[in-house]
This record gives sequence, C-alpha cells and structure tokens, in this order.
Amino acid sequence: MSRAGFSARLIAWQQRHGRHDLPWQATRDPYRVWLSEIMLQQTQVATVLGYYGRFLQRFPDVAALAAASQDEVLALWSGLGYYSRARNLHRCAQQVVARHGGAFPRSSTALAELPGIGRSTAAAIAAFCFGERVAILDGNVKRVLTRVLAFEGDLAEAAQERALWHEATALLPAQGIEAYTQGLMDLGATLCLQRAPQCPVCPVREDCRAARAGEPQRYPVKTRKLRRGTRTSVWLWLSWRERLWLVQRPQRGVWAGLWSLPEFDDEAAFETARSGWPGTVERLPSFTHVLTHLDWTLHPRRLVLPSRTAAARVDAITAAWPAGRWFTREEALASGLPAPLRKLLLAST
Repeated sequence: MSRAGFSARLIAWQQRHGRHDLPWQATRDPYRVWLSEIMLQQTQVATVLGYYGRFLQRFPDVAALAAASQDEVLALWSGLGYYSRARNLHRCAQQVVARHGGAFPRSSTALAELPGIGRSTAAAIAAFCFGERVAILDGNVKRVLTRVLAFEGDLAEAAQERALWHEATALLPAQGIEAYTQGLMDLGATLCLQRAPQCPVCPVREDCRAARAGEPQRYPVKTRKLRRGTRTSVWLWLSWRERLWLVQRPQRGVWAGLWSLPEFDDEAAFETARSGWPGTVERLPSFTHVLTHLDWTLHPRRLVLPSRTAAARVDAITAAWPAGRWFTREEALASGLPAPLRKLLLAST
C-alpha cells in the first residue's frame, strides 16, 4: 500500500463525499469540538444532534458550563446515557477555567491531561482546532485501519493497541490533517460498517488488504468479551400531595449522581419496608432496561400516601433515604433522571 496514495484518496473522498453539514464541523472553537467528541462517544450522530443544540443554548461556552451545578448538567444530559461523560465534562470545564484561564490547551498531550479526555479525543480536538498532525483512534477509525492494514493484533491486549497507534501515526499525511481525520471518521460511520461494509464503493478499497482478501468482517480482532450481568429491583414510586420522592444516587456506579426512585432488592424487602404505611400499592408493568454491561429488570410499585397523612408520619417513612427530597412532576422532569424513569413519568397522567 502506498501510504501517500491512501491519505490522498481519503482526503479527496472526504472533500467531495464526506459529511460537511454537522453543526460542530463549521468551527475551530475547541469548546464546541470537545463537546461533540464527548457526546459522540458510543452514541449515534442522529441522537447527539438534538442534545448538542440544547446544551449549547444553555451553556454557550466553557465558562458557563464550569459555573453550572452538576444537577443542571446531568439534567440536560438525561437520556443520552453513559453519565460519567457528563460528570467528567463538568469537571473538565472547571479545570479549563481554573487552570487554563478558560482557554483549552493547544496540544493533544496537554488536552489528554484533562478529565474525561482520552488520547483519541485529545487528538481530534488538536487536529480539528489547532491543525496538530496527530493520529486519532476511536471505534470507527480502529475498524477502518485494522481492515486496511489487515491488522491481526488482538486489540484486547494493550501492546497490540499501542502497535495500532504506531501504524495510525505512520499513515498521517504531511498536509490536510483535518480532512484526513474527518475522512477516517466519515468512512467508518458511512461505508466501513461493522456488519455490512460497503467495499465496492469505498474510496480506499485498492489499499485495503482485508477487502482484497474478501474478509473485512474479520477485523478488528478483539477476543475479550464484556461480561454481562443481570439485576432485579423493585422501584418505589412514592407520592404525597402531588409530589414524588426521588433519591440522588451515589457519585459512583450506575446512574451516578442522577435522581431516581428508591429501590429494593426484591418484593419481600419492599413489602417489609412498607408494612404499616398508609395507602394502596399499584403494581405497574415490569420492564428490563439494557445497559452496556447489565440487564436490569425493574418492577415499579406506585404508592400514593393520602394527602391527610401527617407530615411527621411522612418524614418517618422517607427517613430511610436521607439523600432524597420531594419533587413536583415538572421539577423531576427538569432534573437529571435515568432514561427509564423519565419515560415512566412522561407516560403517567
């Protein structure tokens, strides 16, 4: 493969056929590029588009984001998933303001020292905003390059990942780093697909060893599989005087920092806890929420405390969840909620 020919063909294709109308492409503002890169991690472009616009409307620059509370940030992120991204986004904004005077560092090395910015994200910001000649290696780019190179290394091994970084760096063109980088992303997102690669119309098919061998789906090689777990919980939807009780989840773990319903390990634990409480329990339909590493089956139980229930009695009931407070439905929907809870509230009358 001619490395110069590969990059030239990719750049030419990107300039003519690549994506040019995404809202974060017409800017060299590192804040906007950084925001898009974080949102696009493990999330489809179509999903990100709506969140991106709303986020910028509320937080137009890094100073506005740094000044916000974590609750405000999580509320706007609610439904986008992978909430550690939002928490790191907030921490990163605060560090950019506190340590760098509100200006993002201009090198990929310095950018990678900030919270939530890994090597590939740092390289993308540096390439797109500052023209740094540096390789990226996100999921789409890994797929493109392992196929082009017929890279046999198992990417579950750190040494093989480093080897692919070396190959990616060696392929960098002397000029046109922005179009080249965007071209790799576009190729992986539109043609070099995981399950149905469009090899006949690929601009670099003559360079691609996997395509020539007729086995593009063999790559990338990654043998370590994520172990999926299962969990079952009872969710308590506790209401009193047209308010619902929500608990802020711990800062680590699933849905960290979000407001959610109190939960119990099983029906027996729930029945024991609510013994003697006034009101009648309504059993709502159960469902399974699929997370990256976990299938979580939730059994919602709605209990409306009579409005005449004394405040002292209500306080005694809710004392089990000191991290909780009462919300109106509108306040809850304006807060950071797990996606299944938001859906549950929106479906209620």
